[in-house]
Amino acid sequence: MSRVHALTIAGSDSGGGAGIQADLKTFSALGAYGMSVLTALTAQSTQGVFAVHPVPPDFVAAQLDTVLADIRVDAAKLGMLANAEIVHAVADGLRRHAIEHVVLDTVMIAKGGHPLLALDAVEAIRTQLLPLASLITPNLPEAAALLDCDVATDEAEMRRQGRALCEAGARAVLMKGGHLDGDICPDWLITADGEHRFADARIQTKNTHGTGCTLSAALAALRPRHADWTRTVDAARAYLRAAISEADALQIGKGIGPVHHFHAWWPAGI
Repeated sequence: MSRVHALTIAGSDSGGGAGIQADLKTFSALGAYGMSVLTALTAQSTQGVFAVHPVPPDFVAAQLDTVLADIRVDAAKLGMLANAEIVHAVADGLRRHAIEHVVLDTVMIAKGGHPLLALDAVEAIRTQLLPLASLITPNLPEAAALLDCDVATDEAEMRRQGRALCEAGARAVLMKGGHLDGDICPDWLITADGEHRFADARIQTKNTHGTGCTLSAALAALRPRHADWTRTVDAARAYLRAAISEADALQIGKGIGPVHHFHAWWPAGI
């Protein structure tokens, strides 16, 4: 097939480890041509998010329409959407333009605890974007917020909540289990065809900034090359695992550093 064209609709991370920056790095690392629609600017570093400036919804829509009027988009990743007005603008844009594969990363809280989504936007995501997404990738607190229930504390509850999200309108759900205790990090893919478990040993590093953004961007970049979500998730998780394994080599910042998106291309030691 021709080169994949992937679009990220997300916020900017001025520290370069998450958001638009992580998405474009991931697209490039996986051989996809990346485009972007910015939804918010953040004053952010490895030590946290210090300020957020949402982009006006009409300008979000203008970016989306301008790109899609000119460039083929094979897959899109949705990340930080900031507020309900931006959620509606993105949902309206997706209805105007047919994109075959849409990955929704339900970004709500930064790793350092700063809220990245207004409370009124949770309902907008639930009603407007879940039915438009090909796959959603909530972590356990995000899934609980979407379902208005308690956070899952084991894999059985993860699976039940994933199925509930499908019943609420999602076509496929990747429940991310990184918040569970233990040495194993399990994810569950829930689709109309069944359930599939993915699990790996937890990697001992504090440098995990941008893992959710990187995974969802990898899923968007890789989905057009694979026959189904199971194969796509397997490939995307393998890329992310390698990026986390090499994260300590970067030595970026004084806080929670980013994963190493270009681990396969940058020579060791520089």
